[in-house]
Amino acid sequence: AREKGARFTYVKATESTTYRSPVFAKQYDGAAKAGLLRGAYHFALPDRSSGTRQAAFFVRNGGDWRPDGRTLPPALDLETNPYDARHKCYGISKQKMRAWISDFSDETLRLTGRRPMIYTTAHWWNTCTGRSTAFAETHPLWLA
Repeated sequence: AREKGARFTYVKATESTTYRSPVFAKQYDGAAKAGLLRGAYHFALPDRSSGTRQAAFFVRNGGDWRPDGRTLPPALDLETNPYDARHKCYGISKQKMRAWISDFSDETLRLTGRRPMIYTTAHWWNTCTGRSTAFAETHPLWLA
């Protein structure tokens, strides 16, 4: 990948508080061996448990950040609910979604010293958070 121009990668570590990617360690370590900067991401399921609990699970299972010059900030993946097409925002109000994201972010910061990058689409963000700008100054945004 590096020979073709890649310089970094993100690897899925966790989802909610029950799923740990069985290939995370292999992919994460492989990225480092290939000379890539690497980071871990968490696929959020805000209807399953609190942002605080999901952040703690993520950090314990690969989402920790190290100031080693090779580890990218942790990332929070917020997308349309893949398990229930009727509730693309997980059946959560815009206000509660913003609070959930804030709780995830605060716990990630407490445990790692870094706020997470937010990965999402403009459509999901506008629909599910009400076009919130609350995280703009402190969270890098990665648009799909």
